Amino acid sequence: MTFDPTPSRALLDAVSVRVAPPGTDPGRALGLAVTATGDVPSGIPLDRTGLVEWGFKAGVGETLILPREGGAVIATGVGDAPDEAAVRDAAAAFARAAGRDAVLTTDLAAAGPSVEGAAQAVVEGVLLGRYRYDVLRSEPDAVPVREIVLLVDDADADDARRGADRGLVLARAASLSRDLASTPASHLTAPDLADVAVRLAAEHGLDVRVLDKAALVELGCGGLLGVNAGSVVEPRMVVLRHTPAGGSRGHLGLVGKGITYDSGGISLKPSNAMHAAMKADMTGAGAVLAAMTALRDLEVPVSVSAYLACTDNMPSGSATKLGDILTTRSGRTIEVVNTDAEGRLVMADAIALAREDDVDAIIDVATLTGACLAALGTLTAGVFGNDDDLVGLVQAAAARTDERVWRLPLDRRYRRQLDSEVADIKNLGGEHAGAITAALFLAEWVGDVPWAHLDIAGTMRSETDDAWRTKGATGFGARLLLEVAATFTAGR
Repeated sequence: MTFDPTPSRALLDAVSVRVAPPGTDPGRALGLAVTATGDVPSGIPLDRTGLVEWGFKAGVGETLILPREGGAVIATGVGDAPDEAAVRDAAAAFARAAGRDAVLTTDLAAAGPSVEGAAQAVVEGVLLGRYRYDVLRSEPDAVPVREIVLLVDDADADDARRGADRGLVLARAASLSRDLASTPASHLTAPDLADVAVRLAAEHGLDVRVLDKAALVELGCGGLLGVNAGSVVEPRMVVLRHTPAGGSRGHLGLVGKGITYDSGGISLKPSNAMHAAMKADMTGAGAVLAAMTALRDLEVPVSVSAYLACTDNMPSGSATKLGDILTTRSGRTIEVVNTDAEGRLVMADAIALAREDDVDAIIDVATLTGACLAALGTLTAGVFGNDDDLVGLVQAAAARTDERVWRLPLDRRYRRQLDSEVADIKNLGGEHAGAITAALFLAEWVGDVPWAHLDIAGTMRSETDDAWRTKGATGFGARLLLEVAATFTAGR
């Protein structure tokens, strides 16, 4: 059975969001925002002292379920001065606390400084907080959200509606990215991923071109072909294009690493939990594909081209060996000194194709290095770049979506670690600064095009339910890329 996006997407497509005034019949599950100081909402049957006695101090994401006639009121902490990130986290906590209810009613949309932004955050938090990947379970036990009711004053209803609509689009994109990353490699090969992209492109107004192995050979995409050499499954390069209806203010290129399973190749990974998670080594491509499906709905006024470099990385008698030389699309040669440093090889060809399409800027997304995971942990992605304005757009988008990033230095003093005696460059540097040398490798193919690189190796999954991040694939990058595309302007 191959990946089918229909069941999971159908659940989200069926979700409705209703904006209603305070006092509306809330149904069974009512979530009320409680700040860490100030008055307690009248709908909560305890005062501040009573809440504290039950261990509830109204920190962001704290919940306390209290019975009421016809259901329960869920006191939901939003902290001292809630911003959109706090509201999103609180909404996720409320949604999980009301886990057996399909209709969720809350006043959280009125808790943030901007009703529109808070309403968007509530919808994202509820839907992402209740996400579960259960399409392969014979008897799923999760209760999907059917309706979200936002309690706001009539004067703010239009703002809440706009925010809620945007939140629905972004939550759907992130959930699609999670679905793709959660799907086992046996259900989502490179050809399968290309087929999914073709289907989604037709549904979302995207142009699509799929390059099969023969086309990749003709184009000279030796990086992707070299990684694929040990596999019995053909590779694919998928190119997607969004063209805005009313003219474009720039052309943005997105590159996604699509390693559908990374065994390490000849440089075989140990058989541990990280190896088992390598079905998610295509999270970058999944995030890019998911973001592309939302561009039309968000009316993004930028031309966006996406390049998904897809294959698995397997050991066999035909696999690329240490010491082999690969010739990439650009004509530059790479000495392979470690076959587990494969993501950068496939992305070199994808970046070359993006440059040939004369994009104004490139953002690549990849689960690239364990070094970045070691440096920044599981909550923050590393970002590198050669253009301060573009990196600034990424950082601003990260702040809005709470997909946090930290800029790491593109320190060119480490470039000598990639020098090869027999080729233009090696695919791996020394023992230290692994995230930096990986970024420096990619920079060789970018040239002078404005570029930002997101290393999401740490943020691709969560080991626990944590705010809007549910256990498993996080979908990190999909919402961030959409925010970047919405604000991108060529030459800025």
